[in-house]
Amino acid sequence: MDAEVTETPEPPRFTGWAERPGRGPGPRRTPPDGRWRRRLALGAAGVLLAGAGAGGVVYAKLNGNIHTDSDVEAELRKWESERPPAGPPNAQNLLLIGSDSRTGGNSAYGRSSGQRSDTTMLLHLAADRKSATAVSIPRDLVVQVPHCKGPDGRETGPQTTQFNSAFAYGGAACTIRTVEKLTRIRIDHYMIIDFVGFKRMVDAVGGVEVCLPRPVRDDEAHLDLPAGRQTLQGEAALGYVRARKSLGDGSDTERMERQQRFLGALVKKVQSNGVLLNPTRLYPVLDAATSSLTTDGGLASLRGLYELVRSTRGIPTGRVQFLTVPRREYRFDPNRDELVEPDADRLFGRLGRDLPVAVRPAPGGAERPARSGGGAPGGGAPDDKPGPEPSPSAGSGPTFPGTTAERGICE
Repeated sequence: MDAEVTETPEPPRFTGWAERPGRGPGPRRTPPDGRWRRRLALGAAGVLLAGAGAGGVVYAKLNGNIHTDSDVEAELRKWESERPPAGPPNAQNLLLIGSDSRTGGNSAYGRSSGQRSDTTMLLHLAADRKSATAVSIPRDLVVQVPHCKGPDGRETGPQTTQFNSAFAYGGAACTIRTVEKLTRIRIDHYMIIDFVGFKRMVDAVGGVEVCLPRPVRDDEAHLDLPAGRQTLQGEAALGYVRARKSLGDGSDTERMERQQRFLGALVKKVQSNGVLLNPTRLYPVLDAATSSLTTDGGLASLRGLYELVRSTRGIPTGRVQFLTVPRREYRFDPNRDELVEPDADRLFGRLGRDLPVAVRPAPGGAERPARSGGGAPGGGAPDDKPGPEPSPSAGSGPTFPGTTAERGICE
């Protein structure tokens, strides 16, 4: 997501085999120029193999990998009157949820009586597709969780609690409604990926390079790494983004900043390696993503995911931004966070109206919550003026501590 990429033609729908009078089933005829365009488009979608028949099989496999949860959409329809209105045309807001479920292949990471959202990001895609902004929502942020229905049918009343409890109470639907209540931004789509899915994604792109100032050993995060520059594959990459006690100051704040930089490096590698335009490299990425992905009906197809990726692949890495919602230590519990106002309201208001925001490197290279009032703790400038050293490609608007995909972990 580094230089502008030439738009490839939209992929045609897979129509299978056509009956040709007197000749039986066979592939549809396409003029030479049309055949080249079709192959290029299908290659970008990851479904072009040796021939039309094999391509159809691969398409069906990838398409069948994707999971959706009809209960989520039903629950959201039930509370439609409470949801925010749709945003500006063509702008999209996606909720990215990393689940810490210990079921299935995730059982190796311990036991849990339920699941919570280990990582949650609100991803805003600008209507002109010239920028993308991912906002991390701390799992310990104290929020208002609305009335929610759990997977067992039991219902919970509205309550004030930490953010990641929403996923435990009512899954994606409850988390979406909590975010919408918090931000007043309507969520257009959601994606849930678990530990195993994350590892497979990193392996599919050949790992991500990180730099460690000292050796790290963390049995809880399954992490044992030497100091220095190195490329992390799936298991080590997962430990790197999950670790708390062994990296940095042990805070969830620093862990979120590390996750943002890692995802930025992942985006940069995907673009620099030409993965999106190379079917041989793209197929394992799509296979890893789709087999570990739960999403809404609007994205629950290979075509739906392709359209989303196709619309964003021209965004320069300098305009793929990561930040954390402005927050500080919760006044009643130092182990929890609360929003900093009016900074958080300003951030959500601009994203909801598809207005630009900018990010700047945090002092000391890591973002930390404010511990006292005054000024603009944890967030943007109170008078909407850019802060020092804004990202030169981020556009105008208030500036918040954060990073971009252009800045590598080792830079």
